[in-house]
Amino acid sequence: MDHGFQDDIDTVQRMVAVPTILDVVCRATGMGFAAIARVTNDRWIACQVLDNIAFGLPPGGELKVETTLCHEVRQHHDVIAIDNVAEDTKYCDHHTPRLYGLQSYISVPIVTSDGRFFGTLCAIDPNPRAVNNPQIIGTFTLFAELIAHHLDAEDRIEEAEHRADDAAAMSLLREQFIAVLGHDLRNPLAGIEGGRRMLETMHTDPKSVRILRLMGESIGRMGGLIDNLMDFARGRLGGGIALTKSRDERIEPLLSQVVNEIKAGHPNRQIEVRFDLSEAVDVDQARVAQLFSNLLGNAITHGDIAKPIFVEAQIEDGHFQLAVANGGQPISPETMKRLFQPFHRGDGTSLQGLGLGLYIASQIAEAHGGHIEVASVPDETRFTFKMPLS
Repeated sequence: MDHGFQDDIDTVQRMVAVPTILDVVCRATGMGFAAIARVTNDRWIACQVLDNIAFGLPPGGELKVETTLCHEVRQHHDVIAIDNVAEDTKYCDHHTPRLYGLQSYISVPIVTSDGRFFGTLCAIDPNPRAVNNPQIIGTFTLFAELIAHHLDAEDRIEEAEHRADDAAAMSLLREQFIAVLGHDLRNPLAGIEGGRRMLETMHTDPKSVRILRLMGESIGRMGGLIDNLMDFARGRLGGGIALTKSRDERIEPLLSQVVNEIKAGHPNRQIEVRFDLSEAVDVDQARVAQLFSNLLGNAITHGDIAKPIFVEAQIEDGHFQLAVANGGQPISPETMKRLFQPFHRGDGTSLQGLGLGLYIASQIAEAHGGHIEVASVPDETRFTFKMPLS
């Protein structure tokens, strides 16, 4: 059996209504054999049958298409309905009734919405039956349309699955490419940084010092982008973000260091800090610094330059909470839906960066058993990292 035809048989046999349809048409007409047939220019194959007269044709069984009246239905897309072959002037001498011993016959085309001829809903009987009337033909036509509707639905589902498979494959390929790219960029970047440090020892004039400092800042930003790429790849390709938690180590110095680094890069921005921590917090300090830096950098990018940024860290209700708040326009509902998706940039953002900062921050939060909450109102946008202490 050709693979394509087997798929057609399987599709019809998955339709839960088909056995009922065949039973109804046999009861309505008194005919003993009914079938849904796949009919092409050179094949006639039964997809599903109801055989009460021992005709002997099972699902998957095949007739020579040129011996069937369904072949004519396929050619003209017209219904053929015969009450009594012996009395029918057109078909009394036709080879098909004579070959199969038929006296009554009906066949209705099954045509999908795109005009494709699939086959027929047909029934036969060795005795005369009243089938050539509007009621029976209308019933068969309605059932044929129902079957065509099912076929259309199957095609749409299969197409959607193929699109999903293609999208998943492209996504995996992209993520693998990102992982390789991030890894391969580290070595040349390290080489550039090594050369910059060597030049620092050789040139002390103010112009050279300034250029080398700017180079160092650019290398630092590139290193951060590569780190984000690698973290993204680890999170998406398996393994997640690994943690190395410190024990009984205060977190305030780490948070202060991040704030000072951000201030150094943005001396015109006001950052107000309030820490209220009664105990040490067991976290991966490097990862929390990365999370905090991403949240603070996001506030710098999107916050109103004329308004201060507020940083708060506290322990409340058995949770460590780290919040970053900025003034400015609230986040739109549409942007809020995609805020933590990779490669997404917020409202009105320039094309700097990869759009991975908030995604990586959310992954670090999850790795710590916590999460990031967002509240955005006209006066303030606040990101809060919450993590249980135990």
